Amino acid sequence: MERRRDARRAAASAAERSADGRAELRRDPDRADGWLLTIEGVPQSYVDLADPTHLSFEYMRLMGDVVDCVRPPGEPIDAVHVGGGACTLPRYVAATRPGSRQIVLEPDAALLDLVRARLPLRSVRGLRVRVTDGRSGVAALPDACDDLVVLDAFADATVPGDLVTEEFARDVRRVLRPGGVYLANIADGRGLEFARRMVATLRGVFGHTLLLAEPGVLRGRRFGNLILAASDAELPDAELTRRAAGGAVRARCMGSDALAGFSAGAAPLRGGDVRVPVPPRTLFGTP
Repeated sequence: MERRRDARRAAASAAERSADGRAELRRDPDRADGWLLTIEGVPQSYVDLADPTHLSFEYMRLMGDVVDCVRPPGEPIDAVHVGGGACTLPRYVAATRPGSRQIVLEPDAALLDLVRARLPLRSVRGLRVRVTDGRSGVAALPDACDDLVVLDAFADATVPGDLVTEEFARDVRRVLRPGGVYLANIADGRGLEFARRMVATLRGVFGHTLLLAEPGVLRGRRFGNLILAASDAELPDAELTRRAAGGAVRARCMGSDALAGFSAGAAPLRGGDVRVPVPPRTLFGTP
C-alpha cells in the first residue's frame, strides 16, 4: 500500500512544461491516463486519454451536456473551437459523435507542441488544429460552414476582450449554419455585470439564448464559470434544466424568458467598451 502511495506521489510530481515555461502538464495520481493542464499555475484543461468522455471540470460537464442535447445522439457535427488547451471538448465530440469534423483555433504554438507531444491529437479523428487567434481564425471561415462554434479561450485567466464583443458574435453567427449553436464559457463574480452584458450581447444577435451555472455563481456569491448558448433555433431548455438539476454538481438553467430579466438594462459589449473581470488571486491558491 505504501509503495502505491509513493508511486502516486511520484506520478503527481512528474510534470512537463512547454517551451516558454508557461504551460505545464501534470499526471493525475488517481486516474492512470488522466492529465491536468495548467497555464502559469491556473487549471485550464483535464483529459483522460483512455476515456475522453470523462469531463472532470464542472463547467466542462455543462458544455458537454449542451453538445449532447443540440443534435440527436451520435449524429456527426462540424465544429469550431476558439481556444484549444488540451482539446478536452473536441476529444469528447469525437468520441460521442463519430464522423464529426472539427477545427481548433489556438494561438499558443508552444502550448500546442506540449499537448501534441504528451496528449496525441492525431488519434482524434476529424480534428485539425490551426495556430491562430480566435478573431482572425473565425474571420477566415466561410459563411454557414459549421453546426457549432465553441468559445473557451482564456489568457491570463480572463477571456480575451475581442472575443466577447457584439462584432465577434455576429461573425460567429455568419459562420453557423441555420439552427447552429454558439457555446461560450465565460467567468464572472459579484454583481455579474459582465455576464449580464454578455447575455445582452448574444440576445441582440441571436433569437434564443440560455445560461447554465452553479447557484452560488448565479447569486454572485463567488467567482466562477457561466456557460452560455445562443442560436436562431430553439434551444433544449427543458432537457438541459433536467440535466443541470440532476448532475453531480447541481446547476441552474435559465432560458430566453428568464434571461430577458437577467440582462435588463445591460449594455451590449461593443468595440473597446469591454472590461473583462479578473478572478481573485486566491481562487487558484495564490496568496
